[in-house]
Amino acid sequence: MPAPQSKTIFSAGWRSVREAGPQRLALTGILLLAAVLLARFSWTIWFTDTAERALYDYRAYALAEQVEQDERILMVVYTDQTLIDLEKRSPLDRGLLAAALRNLDTMGAKAIGIDMLFDQPQAEDGDLIETLRSMQTPTRVGYAETETNERDIIWDQQQFLDAFMAEIEGSNASPASIRLAENAGVTRMWPSIEEGLPPTLGRAMLQGAGDPAVEAFEGYEGAIRFRLPRVYGDPEQGEELQYNVPIYTYLDIPLFADPANAVWLAPLVEGRYVLIGGNIVDYDRALTPLSATHDPWIDQKARYVNPPGIEVHADMVAQMLDGARLKQVSPAFLWFFAFVVVLTAALTALLEIRSWKVIPLLVGQLALFLGIPFALHARGVDTLFFPSIGPALAWVLAFMAVTSAARAASAVQRRFAQGALGKYLPASIADQIIEQPELLQLGGAKREIYVIFSDLEGFTKLSHGLEPEMVATLLNRYLEMLSQVVLDHGGILDKFVGDAVVAFWGAPISQPDDADQAAKAGFALWQAGEAFREEVAAKYPDVPRIGKTRVGMHFGEAVVGNFGGENRIQYTALGDSMNTAARLESANKALKTSVMASSDIASRTTLDWWRPMGSVVLSGRTRPVALCEPAPEFPEQDREELRRAVDMLATDQSAALQLLGEICARHPQDEALQALLERSKDLNEAGAHVLTSK
Repeated sequence: MPAPQSKTIFSAGWRSVREAGPQRLALTGILLLAAVLLARFSWTIWFTDTAERALYDYRAYALAEQVEQDERILMVVYTDQTLIDLEKRSPLDRGLLAAALRNLDTMGAKAIGIDMLFDQPQAEDGDLIETLRSMQTPTRVGYAETETNERDIIWDQQQFLDAFMAEIEGSNASPASIRLAENAGVTRMWPSIEEGLPPTLGRAMLQGAGDPAVEAFEGYEGAIRFRLPRVYGDPEQGEELQYNVPIYTYLDIPLFADPANAVWLAPLVEGRYVLIGGNIVDYDRALTPLSATHDPWIDQKARYVNPPGIEVHADMVAQMLDGARLKQVSPAFLWFFAFVVVLTAALTALLEIRSWKVIPLLVGQLALFLGIPFALHARGVDTLFFPSIGPALAWVLAFMAVTSAARAASAVQRRFAQGALGKYLPASIADQIIEQPELLQLGGAKREIYVIFSDLEGFTKLSHGLEPEMVATLLNRYLEMLSQVVLDHGGILDKFVGDAVVAFWGAPISQPDDADQAAKAGFALWQAGEAFREEVAAKYPDVPRIGKTRVGMHFGEAVVGNFGGENRIQYTALGDSMNTAARLESANKALKTSVMASSDIASRTTLDWWRPMGSVVLSGRTRPVALCEPAPEFPEQDREELRRAVDMLATDQSAALQLLGEICARHPQDEALQALLERSKDLNEAGAHVLTSK
């Protein structure tokens, strides 16, 4: 009996790895360690970091939620047209800002955030400072410092900005950091929390408004949750898809500088968070993960390829309001994930599967490791810095390392052994015997098996009239064709008896589909025999017509194992089931059939091609055997009537014979049906026909 699969599934590869030698083992260990490091640190390795960022950006875009316009946030912006009208580009006009703030202060905003730096003097500074000091609405004013924003502010600017902030100290206006965090030039994450630096603009606005949503984001430095606008329209209703409604409402700041507009603008401001800043073509634009994709939203101007920085602050405000704090993955889990990837690759390499069936396993594992970050991202996990490309490459590296070591030892010997055994056994069983030589020990065990016995009609007599060389040529070709059929269907070639082929299924390893495979093989053996007849007729026209191949199939008990001596053994099956299959093959001649099976095997298959052929007492036997013939082309209606007629033979022979006659009349060329009708007229008391000759 084979050892349990848990003990053998990796034994072949592991044995080869152990035998690969110390140098190869050391190299394999180094490669496995490199694979672990690659899977863990691929976000920071020069040849994988770009791919990791690109795949993250794709995840962020592909899994981005599509939302309706966010009515909680209002964008009040300087545009290029505003600058043209003011005839002033930089710094942004503070007089216009002061006028807009005075009006906004009366409109009921929850909080106001100003994404601007007041880092150099302007004539309107006094008016703006006075306005900020008088604000009743919590107002947060943009702030930066050279230590964390050295590219945006120099020392002199820092001094002026600090002095400006000192002027509004003690009022409802206070500083807030407008720093954005970039990863390789793209804004993907919240800015880090720096000691001594005011809270980010969004945090400060919610704190000023007393919004408890900010508490859930205490200490958060993870990824920004970016969203896409909702698509409107139903093509099934004949409506065109509309991508033109942006997530945030943008209004030009000059509208708010005019008190006359307050009446109709107030409903747009009341209860909202208002962000003030620039939406200018070449000023304060941000690359985000969504910038990598051009889509209909961009074409219909619902979103920007590179949004203004003020919109990134709005995204962080919306993320807090939604409570969408992304779950963080611990470093320990990332290490665990890296080890699992490499371990999976190593174990897969040890399987030593050599057929195309391994391809789905390999592709499936790679897809799994590439897909896990997508699954986590979709479930609200922060996958920024979660490796994806790295684990896939690490899997390939680990798989190749172990595979190379496992195949290095005894490759030639293994190929020879597999080739030799493969001539008699299916590849899967041959592999197992190579890995478990103890299977070749002498002995046997009782097993239930599916047996096939085939014979070539008249070949012995034919061979007497042919040259020995021709007999050998024909016989070798015939046995080659039939042997391949058995092996292709997972069977064991038991023996050749002249031109007869004996095969069985169910031992030494049984499979769930053994019954179907055996039945299909029996039918295919007859087909192979017919192909052999045509081949010989075409290739050797002087050779007399070859007879047809007859096949018998049965299911039953047998003793299966290795029999012989220490120097010469044969793996075979012994028992009555083998004899029954042989007698069924011989009975084909009297039954006018080519392939005959007992109901014992037919009833265990899932095939629908069987037609019942009554019961017979085989030569030399006393107990009847119910017969079934594979007839794939036989009409289903006639098959059902035939089944009913055979069932009636034991209870109403006259009616059964009448029904059989009607079926035979519809198939006058079917010799097997005609023979069934004739022998059904001569049944013993058990309702079976006694065959008196082979």
